[in-house]
Amino acid sequence: MKTLFVTDLDGTLLTSEEKVSAYSREHLNRLIDEGLMLTYATARSARSACRAVSGLNIRVPAILYNGGIIYDFIKGETLKYVVFEDDWKQYVLSVLLGFGIVPIVFSAVPGKERVVWMKGAESEGIRRYLSRRMGDDRLVAVESPEALIEDTVLYFKCVGPREQLESAWNDLKYDTRFICIFHQETYQNDFWMEISPREATKANGVRFLREYLGCDRVVCFGDTSNDSDMFDVCEEKYAVMNADAWLKAKATGVTGYCEEDGVAKFLEARFRP
Repeated sequence: MKTLFVTDLDGTLLTSEEKVSAYSREHLNRLIDEGLMLTYATARSARSACRAVSGLNIRVPAILYNGGIIYDFIKGETLKYVVFEDDWKQYVLSVLLGFGIVPIVFSAVPGKERVVWMKGAESEGIRRYLSRRMGDDRLVAVESPEALIEDTVLYFKCVGPREQLESAWNDLKYDTRFICIFHQETYQNDFWMEISPREATKANGVRFLREYLGCDRVVCFGDTSNDSDMFDVCEEKYAVMNADAWLKAKATGVTGYCEEDGVAKFLEARFRP
C-alpha cells in the first residue's frame, strides 16, 4: 500500500523553539531518503513553515493555512487554494471589531502573500507574534480596519485573552460559511482564534493529497483542535503525549512528547523495528 504520513507542526513535530530538532531532522531525512512519504499540515504560511522545517527534506506538497493552500515547494506551484468571498471577509471583520478584536489578516496580491495588521491596535500577543517576524517582507501595517481586507483574504488570526476571543468564537462558530478554531497558543498563555473559509480544512487538504498522490492510506500526527478534522479522515491518527486529552481519545495511539522527538521516534520504530 502507498501510505502518506502527515504531521502537524507546532506542538507536534516542532520543539518550543519553533523548529525541527537536530535528532528529528537527521532521522526523518534518512527515512525520506529510504522512501518515507512525509509532509505536514499547518496553520502557518509558506514562509513561516519553511523557516520552521529548515533542513528537513520534504518532497511532498504541504498543507498550509489549515488547508487554505496546498503548495508544492519542489515545483514552486500552488495546487489548490481557498479564499474568503468579499461579503464573508467583511462580515468576519465586523464581528471581530464588535468584540474589540483587531486581527492579523493573511492575504495575497498577485505573486505575493501579505500579513496585514493595523498599526497601533496590536494586542500584546500580536506584538509578540510580529516581533518574532521582524524583517519579513510580507508584513504590511495599515492605518484603518477597512484596509485589513483590501486584498484577497486567506485567513484571519486573532491573539489575545481567553474571555475576549471566546465571546467572538461563540458568535462565529455556528456560521456554516466558516471554520473557526479556538485554542490556547502552543508556546504562551495567550489564546488564538483562527478563521478560514469552510472548505479550508486540514481534512480537505488530506483528501486532496490522497487523490493527487494516489495514496491508499494516510497516517497523521497532531496535538490540538485544528488537527481534529484531519484525524477524522485518516486511517491511523496519533496524538503526541502533550496533546489535548480529548484528541488522545480520538487517536489510534499516543506518541512521545514533541520536545522529545515523538513523531520521529515513532516513525523510526515503525520502519526500523
